[in-house]
Amino acid sequence: MGWRNSAIAYIGFMYNSICIYVHTLKYGPSLVIDIGINFTDKAFSKDLSECVCSALAADVTQMIVTGTDIKGSQQAAQLAEAYPESLYSTAGVHPHHAKDWQFSDYESLKKLAKLDQVIAIGEAGLDFNRDFSPRNQQEAVFQFQIHLAIELNLPLFLHERDAHKRQRMILQEYSNKLPNTVIHCFTGDKTALFNYLDLGCYIGITGWVCDERRGKELQTLVKQIPKDRLMIETDGPYLLPRNIKPKPKSRRNEPKYLPHIANTIAQLRGETVEAFTLQTTNNTKHFFSI
Repeated sequence: MGWRNSAIAYIGFMYNSICIYVHTLKYGPSLVIDIGINFTDKAFSKDLSECVCSALAADVTQMIVTGTDIKGSQQAAQLAEAYPESLYSTAGVHPHHAKDWQFSDYESLKKLAKLDQVIAIGEAGLDFNRDFSPRNQQEAVFQFQIHLAIELNLPLFLHERDAHKRQRMILQEYSNKLPNTVIHCFTGDKTALFNYLDLGCYIGITGWVCDERRGKELQTLVKQIPKDRLMIETDGPYLLPRNIKPKPKSRRNEPKYLPHIANTIAQLRGETVEAFTLQTTNNTKHFFSI
């Protein structure tokens, strides 16, 4: 199996390198980075290379693959290794999977986090909306990952749904030690936004802001996020922007749609898309040290 994995990695590397070369000749350097893409999801199992190449053609040359459990984080790291020019990854346990946490998982994440391509701890946090894991377990696993991020001085990539008060309280306990922290796929209200900003958090915005039904409050709030605390993401295959025209045949979201999200946010903020994408790219590079 070792030769097969090596061959797959080599093919991915060569395919990716050719795409980057062609893209650079045609378009020049990119200004867009997707901080959250779930490339380990089965929705991408058949055409991942094509998705990466489509992203490059759309001016998205770097993407961060989200790890949501131990196995998924290992897979994310392997993908990032196979596409070293375009992909990075995170290593973490999502609150939905907190019920499966074992004490050995701390060392497993620590081992993964020491790989060059792994640049953050997460997706960690709390989810009191679906409660797929008991809340006390969610909180314990969240705090394990905060400790790991502090120990390794790596950024925290956080999930939160209907749990802002408790998540804020936990983060406050570590406020003098917290590394760079981003609330990924932020969909909360004004109180949550400013509480997270007061803690020094960055804010990740997805295609939720493109939704004329659920995204109305976020469309207002996105104007109030300081320009140096804002990053953008697709969170694909989820949250395909609803205002894309013509509407894609597939409901799968992917990085090639990130410029559309950037353009929507720039318009809402009254900024040029060029200035907005340059700023968010600089924010991302600073946050993740890439």
